[in-house]
Amino acid sequence: MDSRPILFCDSGVGGLPYLAWVRERLPNERFLYVADNANFPYGERSPEDLRNVVISLVGRLMVKFDPKLVVVACNTASVVALAALRERYSVPFVGVVPAVKPAAERSRVRKIALLATTRTVGDAYSDNLIDQFASDCTVIRIAGQQLVSFIENEYLDADARRIHEAMETAVAPLRSEKVDSLILGCTHFTLLDRELKQELGSSVEIVDSREGVGRQVIRLVDSGSDPAAAGASLFHTAPDDERYRRFAGRFGVQYGGVLK
Repeated sequence: MDSRPILFCDSGVGGLPYLAWVRERLPNERFLYVADNANFPYGERSPEDLRNVVISLVGRLMVKFDPKLVVVACNTASVVALAALRERYSVPFVGVVPAVKPAAERSRVRKIALLATTRTVGDAYSDNLIDQFASDCTVIRIAGQQLVSFIENEYLDADARRIHEAMETAVAPLRSEKVDSLILGCTHFTLLDRELKQELGSSVEIVDSREGVGRQVIRLVDSGSDPAAAGASLFHTAPDDERYRRFAGRFGVQYGGVLK
């Protein structure tokens, strides 16, 4: 039996819904979640800088936790660092990429939107995905960097009016352009899934990568898990912050404290 953990890492709390999806389907696995909030936000860093940040973080985590699989639960980090990580380590890595293909397949009016970080919206990787899977669609690209920071820093204490205000810059173009599919190209945005559906209504389908990422994890994980080792902890790299304890509680994850 392999009691080594499945490791999720992100710049903050965006990967928690991805962890929740996988944990529900692999209840006998042990999970660890690392929020690299000391380097938040990833989406504003240059590709070279971010690649170095992610490689350094994962290197530390490999030594400390010896995971059997690593989920890079961040679109931006996956785009710039996943190939380099796979070159360095033999354990499987699962990244997150914008769900352009399913969004295009489901679109009826051939007009879709990509809501992501500044880095992901402008990256050649996104260009390639759109060219490959949505070449016959009009794709509206929206950089929601401020919304990422809102989710990380304010969302837990925000009332409905404040959440609406925070989303409005991103949501307004979707209404005016009359898209019928919205790609959540940053894992943080999955935390706003319910609110986005309320704002946009049933005419816009919201598409994220949770199921695709989760099914890939399930395919790669050895079924010989140790039920006695099951569980999950949330760690973060900056000084203790009460918000992370609350995010952990919301997702039923044991808070593990500051990562040493």
